Amino acid sequence: MSVRAILALGSNLGERAGTLAGGVADLVEHPQVRLCDVSPVVQTQPVGGPENQPAYLNMVMEVETELSPEELLAYCQAVEARHHRERIIRWGPRTLDIDIIVYGDVQRDTPELTLPHPRAASRAFVLVPWMLMDPHAELAGQPVRELAAQAEDLDGIEHFDDAQFDDTRFDDAQFADTRFGSSPGQP
Repeated sequence: MSVRAILALGSNLGERAGTLAGGVADLVEHPQVRLCDVSPVVQTQPVGGPENQPAYLNMVMEVETELSPEELLAYCQAVEARHHRERIIRWGPRTLDIDIIVYGDVQRDTPELTLPHPRAASRAFVLVPWMLMDPHAELAGQPVRELAAQAEDLDGIEHFDDAQFDDTRFDDAQFADTRFGSSPGQP
């Protein structure tokens, strides 16, 4: 049985844009993971962790998969490892971070995996790219657009312009509307 999942990717070390592009490509190499959609990339300030970290590039992607949540988590961690991810400091700098935000309607709370992701509803660096990819997305019954407008880290989100991630759905006017929680083109 196929399930749709939202994955969040972030990078703040090395060639960030290339790492995100490589992460997306590596994730969909698996025969049981198919790409449905990918968000625009945003640049964000670090949230939590050590001070003076470099800025992150963040994005989300929607996949369809037959992998179980635990298998998908293990696969995401294997892709992180291919990109030299080291788990030394919690919320510290990293070459690639991949989180499962939602896995269908599954709710789970184990030491290894919590679904939906326990902090996603308050993190603009996840919510803004997700909202740009899917303006009608919901997380735990709440519109992602509304959650993004309330996120404390919203002011740290910037448009990232790179040819690898050229996406005409994202423009400054749409992004500005996000800051106020309205839909693009609406007051």
